[in-house]
Amino acid sequence: MPLVTPLNAEHDLETKELAIFFNETLGFCPNSVLTMQRRPAISKAFINLNKAVMANEGRVTFALKRMIAWVSSNATGCRYCQAHAIRASERYGAEQEQLDNIWEYRTHPAFNEAERAALDFSLAASQVPNAVDGEIKRRLHDHWDDGEIVEILGVISLFGYLNRWNDSMGTTLENDAIDSGNQYLGKHGFEVGKHDGSQY
Repeated sequence: MPLVTPLNAEHDLETKELAIFFNETLGFCPNSVLTMQRRPAISKAFINLNKAVMANEGRVTFALKRMIAWVSSNATGCRYCQAHAIRASERYGAEQEQLDNIWEYRTHPAFNEAERAALDFSLAASQVPNAVDGEIKRRLHDHWDDGEIVEILGVISLFGYLNRWNDSMGTTLENDAIDSGNQYLGKHGFEVGKHDGSQY
């Protein structure tokens, strides 16, 4: 069982209405949101922030944002968010070659230099202590404008919240997310771990 059990989707109708967003991104409402709705102000604020951060404003595509989320979640070790991010990347049209080689983004030809700069920024910004340095900043500004950098950091920061929420909560990973994690990350040792519902 997770630290706190998720509530039924009918618990808070405003959260339920906002959570329709996740039917597009994931195909289901995440257990994390069903748990947050024990305090509906948190679940509603979180969903609205998620929608704002993940909106497509231009060159930082839906798929790239989800790959940025995956790198951030990988850095912190949150299996729940890794599975969700790779699933959403797939649903938002990430190239198959990128999905199959996300672990090798630094060297694989499926990724361009702008994507590498964004993903390296995600990795550095997600570490404790923070590892963003002058070289990462230079590479970001070589490929992205200020608004795009704000979008990229918005994704990293959103997943910083989610990584801590789900790893501390031991949120149970949904079956569809497990399937995506196994398909794209399994060859590199992905396992559900504490998110199998039996941690606490």
